[in-house]
Amino acid sequence: MNTHSYNTIQTKQGFPIKAWTRGVLLDESAEQQLKNVAQLPFIHQHIAVMPDVHWGMGATIGSVIATSGAIIPAAVGVDIGCGMMAVQTSLSADCLPDNLKTLRANIEKAVPHGRTHNGGRGDRGSWDHVPADQENIWSELQIGFNEIVSRHPKVGRNQPNHVNHLGTLGTGNHFIEVCLDEKNQVWFMLHSGSRGIGNRIGTYFIELAKEDMRRWFINLPDNNLAYLSEGTEHFADYVFAVNWAQNFARINRELMMKAVIKAIGTSPDIPPFSAELKSVNCHHNYVAREHHFGKNVLVTRKGALRARKNDLGIIPGSMGTCSYIVQGLGNEESFHSCSHGAGRAMSRGQARKMFSIQDHIKATNGVECRKDIDVIDETPAAYKPIDDVMNAQKDLVEILHTLRQVICIKG
Repeated sequence: MNTHSYNTIQTKQGFPIKAWTRGVLLDESAEQQLKNVAQLPFIHQHIAVMPDVHWGMGATIGSVIATSGAIIPAAVGVDIGCGMMAVQTSLSADCLPDNLKTLRANIEKAVPHGRTHNGGRGDRGSWDHVPADQENIWSELQIGFNEIVSRHPKVGRNQPNHVNHLGTLGTGNHFIEVCLDEKNQVWFMLHSGSRGIGNRIGTYFIELAKEDMRRWFINLPDNNLAYLSEGTEHFADYVFAVNWAQNFARINRELMMKAVIKAIGTSPDIPPFSAELKSVNCHHNYVAREHHFGKNVLVTRKGALRARKNDLGIIPGSMGTCSYIVQGLGNEESFHSCSHGAGRAMSRGQARKMFSIQDHIKATNGVECRKDIDVIDETPAAYKPIDDVMNAQKDLVEILHTLRQVICIKG
C-alpha cells in the first residue's frame, strides 16, 4: 500500500515518476511525456510531478526534472523566468472605490499589455517611448545581452524586442490583479516573464540542441527533449543566456509592480498607502543548480515553484478563483517544489468551443475584468479547480494568505 502523498507511475524502462496528482486530472498525453523524460539517462533519482501538470512542448508543464551532466532547453521552455510577484499593502478593502473601472483603466494605461501588429511597430504591448528607468536598467542588462549575441548573432538579429518589452506584461495567461486577502487587506499581484527576448533565446537554444542531437546521431522519444551536454560550448552558452533571461524576467516584474503602485497611488480615490508590508518575487519556469539526494544537480522547474523550508511563493488560481501566498515545507521527494498555479484542464481551442461569453461573465462575477470573446480561453473553467490542486500538495506547502481578486487585467 502506498503511504506517500504522491502516486508512483511505473515505467517499463527509465526512472520512477512521483506525481502529486491525487484528486486532480493527469491526462494521457502528459503522462506519456513524463514517461519519455524518464527514459533519459542523465535523470537524477526520479521525476517529480506537480498537481497542476498538463501537456507542454517536449516536457510537461508542472514537472520538476533534476539532471546530472545535461540540460533540456525545452524543459525550461521559451518563457524563461516566467513567474509571479505580489506585494501586500497597507490598504484595506474599504479604501477602494465602489466602481473599480477607473482604477483598472489607470493600471492598463501604466503597463503595456497584449499584442497588436504582430509585435511590430505600434504594438500596444511594447513601449513606443521607453521610460528613463527602463533605459537605465537596460544599459546594465545590455552588457550580458551583447555577450550572448557576440557568440550567437541570430539571437540579436533584426532588432529583437528587449528594452521596449522591459516592464511590460505580455499575452496569454499573464495578468495583473488587485486582490483582497482573508483580512480584507489589499494586495497587488502580477504574472509575467522574459517577454520577447526570452522567447527568442529559448527557441534558439532548443533548435541548437536539436542540431546537436542530429550531429551525434542521438535518437530520442521526442525530438523536443534534445539536450545540451555539460562541458560543451553550447551548454555553457545556454546556462549564461538562460540566467540572463531569468534576471530580465525578475526585473521586468519589479518594474511593472512599481508602475502598478504608482498608477494606483496617484488615483484621487485612493488614500496614501505603503506597498512594502510583504513582497514575493519568484520564478516558475527556470533552471538552477541545487543539491538533492547527495549530489549537485541541475533542477529544471517547468511550471513549478521552489518550495524549500520557509520559502515564500505564489500559487495563482484563475480569473475567478482564489490565489495563495504559500510557504514551502521543504519536501525532498518533490525536489523542494510545488505547483505554479491551477494548471490548464483543456487547451485554449477547446475552451473557446466549450464556453460562451455568458459562461465567462457568470464565472467572473464580482471581478472587474474583460468579459469578451477574446478572453474565453482564460475563463476559470478552462483550468483545474485550484482547491483540488492545493489539497493534493498539502505536504509541499503551507497556505499563509488566501487572495481573491477584485481587478484582473489579462494580456
